[in-house]
Amino acid sequence: MKSVIFDLDGTLADTSGDLLAAANHCFRDMGFGDVLTHGPDSGVALRGGKFMLTTGLKRVEAYEEAKVDAYYPMLLEAYGAAISQQTTLYPGAMEAVEMLKSQGYAVGICTNKPENLAHQLLEELGVLSAFGSLVGANTLPVRKPDPAPLFEAVKRLNCDPRQCLLVGDSDTDRNTAKAADVPSVLVTFGPSGEDMAALEPEALLEDFAALPSVVQALLGPAKS
Repeated sequence: MKSVIFDLDGTLADTSGDLLAAANHCFRDMGFGDVLTHGPDSGVALRGGKFMLTTGLKRVEAYEEAKVDAYYPMLLEAYGAAISQQTTLYPGAMEAVEMLKSQGYAVGICTNKPENLAHQLLEELGVLSAFGSLVGANTLPVRKPDPAPLFEAVKRLNCDPRQCLLVGDSDTDRNTAKAADVPSVLVTFGPSGEDMAALEPEALLEDFAALPSVVQALLGPAKS
C-alpha cells in the first residue's frame, strides 16, 4: 500500500502564533519583554523551541547555551497550556487528506514537534483520527532529517517504505525524503515558501487542492 506522510508545523497548520507566544513567555520571565513578533518571525517559530530561544537571546545580546537549555522546559509547558489558541489548519489541508484516503492512500504524520504535543494539538484541532500514524521528535532516538522517523511513520501504517512521499515545508523535510530515497512535496504557502524552489523537491505545492493529482503523478495510483 502507498502512503503520504505529512509534516505538521508549517505544512498542515500554521502554528507560529502559539509557538511565538510561548517563546515570548520565556523572554518576559527573563525581563526582556516580547522579543519575537508574529509575522516577521513566523519562520523562526517553525524551526523549533530552542531555535526561537536562541534567536531571541541573540537579538537582545544575551545568548547563553545554558540559558536556552534552562528555559526550554518552560517554553514547552507554556506552549502546551495554550497550544491551539492561534493555530489554524491551512485552507484545504484536511479536504486533501480525506481525498487521498478515499483514493486508497494511507496518511500519517512525521514531525519534529514532541510527540505528546503533536498528539495534543491534533486532538484539539479535531483531526487526530484522520491520520493512521504519528511520529514525533522524541518517538525514536533520532529525528528528521534522519530518515528513520519517516520510515517509522510508514511502518505504523503497514505500508511499503519504498512507496511513500513526504509533504513538508523546509530543508529538513527535503533532506529527510532525500535520505529515504523517496519524493518530497514542499508547500509554498508557509513562512518560508519563497525558498522552497531552491531546494529542488520533486514537486512544489501552492494549493492543497492540487495535492491528490501531485501524489498520483509521483507515486502512481494507490492500488497499482
